[in-house]
Amino acid sequence: MKRIMVFILVILYFISTEVACNGHTHINNNVQSEREALIDFKSGLMDPNNQLSSWKGSNYCYWHGIGCENGTGFVVSIDLHNPYPYPLENVYGNQSYMNLSGVISPSLIKLKYLKYLDLSFNSFKAIPIPQFFGSMKNLIYLNLSHCGFIGEIPSNLGNLSNLQYLDFSSDSSYYNDFEYSSNLFIENIEWMTSLVSLKHLSANSVNLSMVGSQWIEVLNKLPMLIELHLDDCSLFGSIPSPSFVNFTSLSVIVISSNGFNSTFPEWLLNVSSLVSIDMSLNILHGRIPLGLGELLNLQRLDLYGNYLECSISQLLRKSWKKIEFLNLRENDLHGSFPSSIGNFCNLQYLDLSFNNLNGSIPDIINGTETCNSKSPLPNLRELGLFQNQLMGKLPNWLGELKNLRRLDLADNKLEGPIPTSLCTLQRMESLYLEGNELNGSLPNCIGQLSQLKELSVYYNQFSGTLFEQHFLKLCNLESLDLDNFRLNVSSNWVPPFKLRSLSMHSCHIGPAFPAWLQSQKNLQYLSLSSANISSIPNWFWNTLVNLQSLDLSSNQLQGSIPSSIRNFCNLEYLSLSYNKLNGSLHDIINGTETCNSKSPLPNLRGLYLSGNQLQGLILSSIGNFCNLRWLDLSDNQLQG
Repeated sequence: MKRIMVFILVILYFISTEVACNGHTHINNNVQSEREALIDFKSGLMDPNNQLSSWKGSNYCYWHGIGCENGTGFVVSIDLHNPYPYPLENVYGNQSYMNLSGVISPSLIKLKYLKYLDLSFNSFKAIPIPQFFGSMKNLIYLNLSHCGFIGEIPSNLGNLSNLQYLDFSSDSSYYNDFEYSSNLFIENIEWMTSLVSLKHLSANSVNLSMVGSQWIEVLNKLPMLIELHLDDCSLFGSIPSPSFVNFTSLSVIVISSNGFNSTFPEWLLNVSSLVSIDMSLNILHGRIPLGLGELLNLQRLDLYGNYLECSISQLLRKSWKKIEFLNLRENDLHGSFPSSIGNFCNLQYLDLSFNNLNGSIPDIINGTETCNSKSPLPNLRELGLFQNQLMGKLPNWLGELKNLRRLDLADNKLEGPIPTSLCTLQRMESLYLEGNELNGSLPNCIGQLSQLKELSVYYNQFSGTLFEQHFLKLCNLESLDLDNFRLNVSSNWVPPFKLRSLSMHSCHIGPAFPAWLQSQKNLQYLSLSSANISSIPNWFWNTLVNLQSLDLSSNQLQGSIPSSIRNFCNLEYLSLSYNKLNGSLHDIINGTETCNSKSPLPNLRGLYLSGNQLQGLILSSIGNFCNLRWLDLSDNQLQG
C-alpha cells in the first residue's frame, strides 16, 4: 500500500507542481471550454451528498477534486474517488456515503491535457466502461476500480500508450452487498501489449477465463511493469512459462484466488526484482523451490491454501535476507521447526499453520548474533503454528519476542507448564494455546498483559484456581476461553474487561451464578456448561440482552424456563440441555410480542433442551420459531 501511495504522489507531482490555479489566471477561450466540459460532466452525475457543491463559479481550479496546470488553467487531474469506500453504517448510517453515480459524459474528451483520472469506489452500476476513455491519450493514471461497471473492458484502452497506472478491479468480498461489485470481463487481452508505459496493472475480480494462457505472454511484453494484481480472475490450468522472461522490472505479482492447477512457476526465480509474490488459494502442487530464499529483494511470500510440499528446515535454511511476510499456511510442509528461523531479522509475520510439522520447538534459536538487536526475530509480530504435530515444552525464547502481538500454538501436542517468560510480552494481543497437553496452572502474571484481547487455553490438562490477580490489568480483553479451573473472586468483583465472548466449560463456578457477569453487557457468546450452577438470577434475562449464543448445559438448573428469555432478540443458539428444568414450553413459545416480531426469538436457529424434566404437549406453535433449523427435545416428559 505504501508503495502504491508513493507511486501516485510521484505521478501527481509529475502532472503539476501546483494542483490549483492562481486566482488571477486568465480564462481564455480554451480554458473556458474546459470549464464547460466539467459542467457537462457534472450534469450527468448523481451526487446525493453534494460532494460537488463547490463546482460553481468561474475558477474551476478550486473545485473539489480538480487539479490544474500552473499558469495555464488546463485541467490535468480529476480525483473524485469515494473517500469512504467501505460500509460505515455505524458512523453515517449510509453505505453510499459520498458516492457518485449516473452517467459519465464524453465531454471529458475535451480535457486535452488530462493526465490523472480517479473515479474509484463510486456506483456507476450496470453500465459499461465508456469507450471514449480510449481516446484520452494523455492519461498517465486511470483508476476505475470498484465502480460497478459491467461488460467487456474496452479494447481501445490499448490506445493509451502513456498510461502508467491502470486499475479496473472489483472485489465484492469487501462489502455486505453488491454495491461495488461488477461483472467485468476481458475476452482478448492482446490489446494490452500496446500499453508500453504501464507500470501498475490491477484487474482483481475481472473475469479472464476466456483469455486462457495468453495472459502471461501478453503481460511479459510490458517491460516497465512493476506491479501485477490478478486476484480472483477465474484463471485456471497451469501457469505457463513465457518463451523468454522479460519482466525485468516486476516487483509485485498477485495471482491469488484463481484455479491454477500447476507446479510452482520456477521461471519467477529469474525475476530478481521481485519484492512480493502472492499465489495463495490456488491448487498449486509439487515442491516449493528452495531458490525462493535466494531472491535478494523478496519481502513478502504468500502461498497459503495450496498443496505444496517441502521440508521446512531446508526451505528456511536459505538466506531470505529481506523477508518480512511469510505465509505457508495450509500446505503440506513437513519436518521440525528450525532454529535457523532466528536469523530472519526483518520477519514480521510467519504462519505455518495446518501443515505436518513435527518434533519439538527448539530450546534455542539463532539470531542473537545476526540481528542488530542481539535478540532473535526482533520484528516478529505474528507467529502461527496452529494444527501441526509439534510436541515438547514451550521454549523460554518465546518471551524474547518483544514485538509479538499474536501467538497461535493451538491444536498441537505441546506439554508442560506455560512459561512465565510469556508474561513479558507486553504487546501481546492474541494468545491461543488450546488443544494441547499443557498442564499446571495459569501463571498469575498473565494478568499483566494489558494489551491482551484474546486468550484461549481450553482443552489442555490445566488445573488450579484463578484469582482476581489473573485478570488484574486485562482491560482490553474481549474473548476468554478456558476450562477445568476453579474461579475464586469476591462477590462484589468488577472485572477490568468488557468481554464479547466467554467460555468457561467445566470450571467450578456454582452453585451461585457469577454476579460479576452483570458488568459484561457486551457479551454475545456465553458458555458456562458443566459449571455446577443451580439457578439463574432475574437480572440475567434483562442485562445480557446482546447474547447471540448461550450454553448453560450440564448444570443443576431447576424450575421452569422464564418467559423473560424472549428478551434475547439476537439469540441464535440456546442450549439448556441436561439440567433439571421442568414446566412447559408455553411461556417461551407463546405470549406477548417482543423484539418487534410476532415470532418468539426471531433469530433462533438452534434450540437444545434435551435431558430435562419438561412436561406437557409439544405445541404446534413451536413452528413460530421462524428461523429454527435444529431442535432437540429428547429425554423429557413431553407429549404430542
